[in-house]
Amino acid sequence: MDKLWRRVRLLATGKERSGDSSDQLPEKQQEKTQPNQTTPADEQQTGERHQTKNQSSNSFGAGKPIGNSKHDSAQQQQKRTNEDQAVELDEDENENEECRRKQNAKLDDEPAQGDDNTNRLTQVPAAQPPPTSFYDCLTPMTRSRLNTLAQIGEDWLYLALLGIIMALLSLFMDSMITMFLSTRIWLSEEMSEQNLFLEYLAWCLVPILLVTFSTGFVHLCSPTAIGSGIPEMKTILRGVVLNEYLTFRTLIAKIVGLTFTLGSGLPLGKEGPSVHMASIVATLLSKLVASFQGIYENESRTSEMLSAACAVGVAATFYAPIGGVLFSIEVTTVYFAIRNYWRGFFAACCGATIWRLLGFYIQNDESISAIFKTNFSTDYPFDPVELLLFSFIGATCGLAAAGYIKFHREIVQFFRRHKRISGFLQQNRFVYPTLVTLIITTSTFPPLLGQYTAATLSTHTTIEHLFSNRTWSLGSQDLISKRILDAWTTESTSFHVHLILYILMLFWTSALASTIPTPSGVFIPVVKMGAAYGRLIGELMAAAYPTGIKYSHPAMIVPGSYAVVGAAAFSGAVTHTVSTSVILFEMTGQIVHIIPVILGVLISNAVCQSLQPSIYDSIIEIKKLPYLPPIASSNSISHRILVKDFMNSKNIPFIWKERCTYADLKRLLSTHRKIISFPLVESPESMKLLGSVARPDLLKLLYMHLGRERRLQEVCRRNSDTLSPAIHMLGNTTTSARPLTSSHSLPLPATNSTINTAAAAFNTTTNNNNEMAS
Repeated sequence: MDKLWRRVRLLATGKERSGDSSDQLPEKQQEKTQPNQTTPADEQQTGERHQTKNQSSNSFGAGKPIGNSKHDSAQQQQKRTNEDQAVELDEDENENEECRRKQNAKLDDEPAQGDDNTNRLTQVPAAQPPPTSFYDCLTPMTRSRLNTLAQIGEDWLYLALLGIIMALLSLFMDSMITMFLSTRIWLSEEMSEQNLFLEYLAWCLVPILLVTFSTGFVHLCSPTAIGSGIPEMKTILRGVVLNEYLTFRTLIAKIVGLTFTLGSGLPLGKEGPSVHMASIVATLLSKLVASFQGIYENESRTSEMLSAACAVGVAATFYAPIGGVLFSIEVTTVYFAIRNYWRGFFAACCGATIWRLLGFYIQNDESISAIFKTNFSTDYPFDPVELLLFSFIGATCGLAAAGYIKFHREIVQFFRRHKRISGFLQQNRFVYPTLVTLIITTSTFPPLLGQYTAATLSTHTTIEHLFSNRTWSLGSQDLISKRILDAWTTESTSFHVHLILYILMLFWTSALASTIPTPSGVFIPVVKMGAAYGRLIGELMAAAYPTGIKYSHPAMIVPGSYAVVGAAAFSGAVTHTVSTSVILFEMTGQIVHIIPVILGVLISNAVCQSLQPSIYDSIIEIKKLPYLPPIASSNSISHRILVKDFMNSKNIPFIWKERCTYADLKRLLSTHRKIISFPLVESPESMKLLGSVARPDLLKLLYMHLGRERRLQEVCRRNSDTLSPAIHMLGNTTTSARPLTSSHSLPLPATNSTINTAAAAFNTTTNNNNEMAS
């Protein structure tokens, strides 16, 4: 019975299957498997097992005589030892099986054969490799839950977090910019009571200090943060890798530099830098999430998130989520994947909503509505005859936008053409920003020209005045109209003069300020220029027709609607986008003038695109970024153009297949050293293109077939009987050294006569290399 019991226990532990048992173990091995110490709980469990087993043994052995007590006690001791060994082997087997399941799943699938099971019972668990990421440290159950959560909402959580972060950054920068501008105005007003020179010093000194600090910080932290950022993102989303443009250092430099630059009061914007910052935040979040989910390491997924980030940058600036998505598609991409559409809208809505909520609770805004809310009449917003005036505004804005882009490029090209000036400014980096800031602040000094250009007004207040529903030519009808006219008129000049001077002043100051090596944008300045131009046209029409153009309906002329049309048309022409109309609708909160706005934007785009590239493409050309321009419009004429019509086929070096000798290739390579690829044609007569050969590949092939080793092999082949020992020694001494693996590879000793004979044969082969090439 005892043997039967031990057999059952060993079969349960897999011992019997390997042909081994506990009583077959060596004596020393039994001592090693015997535990040195046992806990009270183990002793209690063992005693219970012994008691139960003894009872069962007595029941089976009832009626049999009892043997010698000493023999019985020794037998019971042996049984207890065997049972303890079986229990220990069972526990060890369970632990080993758990370790093997975690470390190597293949061992569980292999069938047990022969002595392999014995080795598996006594196998020591191998050391587990250290976890490579946080994801490897998690338990299988936690990993399963994370995977389920990631599959359900990884994109939603990621995009929501992207929008929230950008809203916080935008609100922080707006608060700091407002504080800097208020400090400048307050200091200038305080100094104006004492002395005009002190007022001028306070007006100019604060912007110079802010711009100088911004220039130095950006140069030390990350020079790639200079400029708008949209041209760089346009290049990155087209597949070009630009190092250091999407790093944390660039984000810090962009935030600090943009805040101080806009706080100086220079006529610049923040939409382009906001797009760049949102792209950097998206890249950093992708790297963070990649430690939990490897799907974000995919290049395609990163590109999708960058497309959504560009929309968040616009939405967190103007509270325009729909226009932000459309603007990001038009500006940054050529081929947009529809699957990214919802990502852009969701992230943009999260960013815009959080930004407005924070502004309402922190900055005490009046309501959660459009940032430049208008209240134009919806009954008869415009007369059909006014569409001609809106078309005229679009055409003139297109011409002005082309001139603005050309003027901006000429400023940059001027310094590049004059090497001495450019070298001096590069050696003294703070001279140019200080000089430009001094010129702009001097020209906008309030007691001088600044009183005619509303220099003391902030950007938000300026756009609110230009989009106002009140007609300025009617005079001070209420307190709001009086406040507006006080800012845009003087005792000797009318608001018409002020609007003209404002447009001209903003035209050259914004183009000049955008060349400063600091983070800056150009969208807000062009919006203000277009709004001022539209306001001027609208006020002239309101003065000419005070009761409205009574053509079909008695519709009054609203100068504010002309300002909206001018802002959308001019900004759309400069950026070559149509989505600026949607951005203006969301900024004003009204779409009653949807037909005039879209008409003006389309006409201005058509005029500007025929004259100049967009401001972003122009910056790409200036910076010489790798960029493929878009294909011309697909009209019937472009489809009839052949490749030979625009390719240069004269004096092009080429390689021909038939009868091309080594001398021809050598002369071609030595003559045209800067060409990295040669076209391969069939013959010089037919000039039929077969392909192209890169210069490194051509040199490699020539060396392979006509190099020194190849010519030595040819000599050995032709003179194998008499020159093999000498050629073998000559090849080992003239070519690169090779390790000798055995003594029998040593060359045979050669005499002077054999070496001379080999050299003569070698020279003969060199002279005949043209024949070998052909």
